Order: sequence, then C-alpha cells, then structure tokens
Amino acid sequence: MDVRRRSEKPAYPTKEFAAGEKPLKPHKQQQEQDNSLLIASDALPLPLYLTNGLFFTMFFSVMYYLLSRWREKIRNSTPLHVVTFSELVAIASLIASVIYLLGFFGIGFVQSFVSRDNNDECWDVEDENDEQFLLEEDSRRGPATTLGCTAVPPPPALQIVPMVPPQPSKVAAMSEKPAPLVTPAASEEDEEIIKSVVQGKMPSYSLESKLGDCKRAASIRKEALQRITGKSLEGLPLEGFDYESILGQCCEMPIGYVQIPVGIAGPLLLDGREYSVPMATTEGCLVASTNRGCKAIYASGGATSVLLRDGMTRAPCVRFGTAKRAAELKFFVEDPVKFETLAAVFNQSSRFARLQRIQCAIAGKNLYMRFVCSTGDAMGMNMVSKGVQNVLDYLQNEYSDMDVIGISGNFCSDKKPAAVNWIEGRGKSVVCEAIITEEVVKKVLKTEVAALVELNMLKNLTGSAMAGALGGFNAHASNIVSAVYIATGQDPAQNIESSHCITMMEAVNDGKDLHVSVTMPSIEVGTVGGGTQLASQSACLNLLGVKGANREVPGSNARLLATIVAGSVLAGELSLMSAISAGQLVKSHMKYNRSTKDVTKASS
Repeated sequence: MDVRRRSEKPAYPTKEFAAGEKPLKPHKQQQEQDNSLLIASDALPLPLYLTNGLFFTMFFSVMYYLLSRWREKIRNSTPLHVVTFSELVAIASLIASVIYLLGFFGIGFVQSFVSRDNNDECWDVEDENDEQFLLEEDSRRGPATTLGCTAVPPPPALQIVPMVPPQPSKVAAMSEKPAPLVTPAASEEDEEIIKSVVQGKMPSYSLESKLGDCKRAASIRKEALQRITGKSLEGLPLEGFDYESILGQCCEMPIGYVQIPVGIAGPLLLDGREYSVPMATTEGCLVASTNRGCKAIYASGGATSVLLRDGMTRAPCVRFGTAKRAAELKFFVEDPVKFETLAAVFNQSSRFARLQRIQCAIAGKNLYMRFVCSTGDAMGMNMVSKGVQNVLDYLQNEYSDMDVIGISGNFCSDKKPAAVNWIEGRGKSVVCEAIITEEVVKKVLKTEVAALVELNMLKNLTGSAMAGALGGFNAHASNIVSAVYIATGQDPAQNIESSHCITMMEAVNDGKDLHVSVTMPSIEVGTVGGGTQLASQSACLNLLGVKGANREVPGSNARLLATIVAGSVLAGELSLMSAISAGQLVKSHMKYNRSTKDVTKASS
C-alpha cells in the first residue's frame, strides 16, 4: 500500500517567527502584495460593475458613431482623413475605452497567473489539519524519495509516493528530434560539403552552381536531407536520371525522381491514322478500359476530329483613377485600327507568337484585358506573357495614369476552373466523334445502345447539372488527360481546364448504332519546352509522331497532340460508360485494381 502525503517541513526556506507569533498564510502574503498593484477599475471611483458597464457602453457607442460617419463619407466621396471636431472627440473616447478594457483584462490575467504560481509554491499552514492520505497499491515502485524536503519515515507497511514531475517518453523525444541517418559519403570532400549543408553554412540551392555537377549535387542534397530530418529516403531512386536536363527550367533542388509506370492504349484509329497512346498512371484498370474503347472505335471504322480554335490567353489587370478612363482604354484596344498596332508590338516578342484578339472586361475602374494568341508548337504561357508585357509597356506611354496591378488578373484563366475557358476556350478547342456499330456495342462493350444513351443523359448531363458542374459533363475525362499529360511532359496542373469536356451519345441509323462525341474547349498542350524535352517524355512524344517543333507547318505537332488527347478521352468515355451500363464497373476494378500480393507477408 502506498501513501501520498505532504512533507511536514516546508520545501522552501521560510521566515522564523517569534514565540507566540502565528505565521501568515502564504496566500495572505500574496494578497498583500497584490493589493499594492494598480488595477484598471481604479480609473473611476465607482463600483467595478458600474465602471465596466460605462466603458463598454462608451466603446460600442463610439464605434457605432464612427462607422456611421465613415459610411456617409464613402457615399458622399468625402476623404476619410478629413476629421471633424466631434470625430476627434469620439476617437479620443474610443482610445480611452480601449486602454481601460485592455488594462482590465490584461492585469486580471497577469494577477491570476501570479496568484496561481505563488499558491503552487507554498503550503498553507492552516491547511495541514485538513490533509488527507491517498492510498494506492503499487508493487512496482522502489523506495520513496523526496524532492526538496525532509520526509517523515513511513510505517513498514506503507510507502510514500514521491511527487515526481512527468517526464517525456522516449518515443516523444525521438519524434521531436529524430536521430540522424548517416550514410558514408563518396569522398571526404563530399562529407565536408554534406556537413556544411547540415550546419547551414552552405545553402542547399547553391550546390549545382558551386559543384558544377548536377548529379553530385542531388546526391549530396539527398544525404544532407536524411541527416537533418532523420528520415530515410532509401526508396527514392537517384541513379538513371539526367539532372543536367532539368537545371534551370523543370525542377529546383532535386533529390531524386519518382517512378510512374507507363502503359499503352491502342491502336487508336483517328482521322485515318493509328496511334499507340502512352498513359502514365498508378490507377489500375484505366489503361485497360481506354484500350477497350480504342478497340471499339477501331472496329467501327475509327474516329474523326476537328480543331475549332487555337489560342493561349493571358489577362493582365490595370487600374485607373475613374471608370471612364478604364472604358477609354477598352475602346482603344478594341478598335480595329489600334489593334493592328498592338498586334505588331505583341508579335515582336517571338517568331511564333501571333496576337489574335483582345477581350476586355471592366469592374469599376479596373480593366481586365484577355489577350489571345497562337504560340506555335509550344504550350505558350511564357510566350504570351512576354508579348503582353510589351503591349503594357507601349500602352503606358499612351496612358500614363494606368496602374498595372498584375500581368495575370485571373481572367485568363490558368489552372483554375472558369466559365470563360468553358465558353471562350483556351489552348486548343477540339471536338472528336465516332459511330459505334450495334454489333461492336454488344460484342466489345457488352451493353446496348439505348442503355448507353439513357445513362449518358441521366449521368453526364442531368447528374452533372444537378451537381452544378462547370465543364464536367463527362464520366472521367480528367483520368485520361492526366495520364497522357504526365507521359508526354505537359503541365499536370493544367489538367483542371484541359479536362473540360461534354460527352454526347445519340442513337443513329434507326436506333441501331451509337453516335458518341466529346467536345473539349481548352486542351493546353505543347511539344516543345518544359518537360517535353526530358528523355522519357520525349520518347512518348516520338511514339505519337509529334516530338519537337514542326518546321514545315509550325504548331501542327501541338494541334495533332490535342486531337490525340481528345480521341483518347473519347475511348475512355465510351468504355467506362459501357462498364457502368452493363454493371461491370466494380467487377473490373476488383480484377485489375487490386493487388494479389500477400500484404501480411510483405510487411513482415
């Protein structure tokens, strides 16, 4: 049995009192110290509740008065910094009430802490008669010890439980500061550099420029990161990648690369040509499903595509002193004669950039100008941004009061779902269609034409409308777009607007065959620049026959890639909708999207 009791001697030295003199209770001593402090309620010789009520009322009344005055000034276009005498008095009253309230709550908070700390440090002598013993069985504890006080020896059958402050567990200590992982460096020189990075003497981002060896820099950075974090990066591969190819344009401070498997769907028969479509994905069943759609399209004679528009956008935001001035610039840039001058200024930025039109929108005295231009075989964001900057510099001479807020005002709109892209288009606008025969629908897709038409209407059209979808009137267009984008070195973030798609299905030829189409207004792709130059992505582009820039017809490779993306989406939509119609979705995912590995054995 354990007994927890307080020591009969104080833990800290106390004042010695004369005979017959009773010591003050520690909390009374603290009270005498606290009484010497000034408190906020001493501001007025009134009871505390009256003082608080007065200052609270003054605070809210003054705030209401000032807000009313400021609203009137805004309505009357009066400058806010012009202050009347009554407003000065109100502001002074507001400051006084704020000081009182801060003092009241702040001093009370400090006093509560001081009082609590002092009460915790001292024992109340009069409370000694009220102390109780806590009995507890604990056979695991050894002989008791005391902290800072002399304990009374316990009876033989009893044991004193010491008041030991809780110590952090070993697991918590390890999680707060992990043990460094140390892997021997390739050389003593590398070891010294790693130590410099760990100690913060050498910035990690400067390794490439100081060493002149990108792979060596990545290796040193990876080892330094392991030592700093205490986390192993053993599964992140380092070998087998050309780090020189990404320097200054694809990725900063690399420590390795991520492996994504690439599958092949096809052949996709599109516009009389066959394509084997590379798809980089970790989702099981996706490549198999798209491949089945390609098979159905091929067996039905292939698909056809039409490029509707080709124009990348950038929309700067500029501000004027009045809305009238903003409207004057809008009329200026939309004037056909003035537009020719602006187009000439814009086109000087690149051999391939060609300004097509400028679409303006006004919000008060702010003007948003959406520049649309062709960009050759490049996706073109940097190209159009450079041309827009040239035009803004030119307009600054004509409109000296124009304030450029930002070269991108989100009216573009890049990497965000936006109705302007869904309606006006961005990048390449493509429609792709095919007629699937009744025999193929039954034998390859395992469903019926009528069932597909009804499912498409209720799922892709009505269901998406019920959800308030923006450009999402399809089954899974983003699945195929993302997989093809990653494989071919496109910007994966532009999957957001590039996946805008409406899938249409209709029974034709007396209801026997199926007409299916996908309309995608904003496919943003390129075959030069960015990640398209990397070895793996370049190989996938070469497989499709669209690698690099087309010297004979600039821009044709990027346009062809956009149609291939739309054709692949058509195949994916056709196959998934058929699987849902036939009730095969769950079954196919259980077959292709589930690992057969014994997880218990793998973990052991």
